[in-house]
Amino acid sequence: MNTVIFRTIAPLIVSTMLVFSVYVCLRGHNEPGGGFIGGLIAASAIAVLGMASSAAEVRRALRFDPLSIAGFGVLLAGSSGMLSIFNGNPFLTSIWLYLDIAGSVVPLSTPMLFDIGVYLVVFGTLASVVLALESEDGENL
Repeated sequence: MNTVIFRTIAPLIVSTMLVFSVYVCLRGHNEPGGGFIGGLIAASAIAVLGMASSAAEVRRALRFDPLSIAGFGVLLAGSSGMLSIFNGNPFLTSIWLYLDIAGSVVPLSTPMLFDIGVYLVVFGTLASVVLALESEDGENL
């Protein structure tokens, strides 16, 4: 799709989808959602941006190779499970940290780190596939 209307509205659609994907990812360990669904939404946003411009422009906008993002996600998800071993608990046992910031308590947990790792894995893998499908013959994969 190379229409002026789609190219104009695509950045708004993409930014809305990315914000929503982060929201879905961060609420996933308490309510429906999570890293997998959030990663799917984010990868869909990359597909929309690729349709509006080109795969080469999307790769420049990402700044990192999508498979590197997926690899970092695997590392993050695995290390979130390893943190419980240092407490003497089984692998993937939840650890919670409650921070008091400006008078309100902010809970941080290893399930949230795991969800973020899954988000990055799904996003990186699917973005790599989408960009490979959208790339033209002369572009580098």
